[in-house]
Amino acid sequence: MNRPVVATIAVVIREGRTLLVRRANPPDVGRWGFPGGKIEFGETIDRAAIRELYEETAIRGEALQAFTAVDAFDHAKDGRLRQHFVLVAVLCQWHSGEPVAGDDALEARWFNLEELDDASLALSLDVVDVAQQAASILRNMGMA
Repeated sequence: MNRPVVATIAVVIREGRTLLVRRANPPDVGRWGFPGGKIEFGETIDRAAIRELYEETAIRGEALQAFTAVDAFDHAKDGRLRQHFVLVAVLCQWHSGEPVAGDDALEARWFNLEELDDASLALSLDVVDVAQQAASILRNMGMA
């Protein structure tokens, strides 16, 4: 029986910019989204977020809190559902490093939060909403 795959995304906001990667693999090949990937058996959500953050971007960070979850679907060209991912978003604090694409990423870079509203930017579903939620949490924590 097919079941959703649980994965994590690392949401890092630093000086009004959020870190995104251009995906090399499904779902959303070629689209910009948060670094992330599958949670390994026995691995905590926070640890998976920090591991994926480093593997995809060479950024070192600290997990602050999980704050939402979103669905991501990988469909075949004929419309058939190949894979369903449940992505747990983890707000992470930047510690060191500058983005370098690695692992499952074609590119990695910082985006001003205002840039995310640009209709020509190929974003994965829910990126804008998740980034806005993260920015709001940081403001409430006095960290933005």
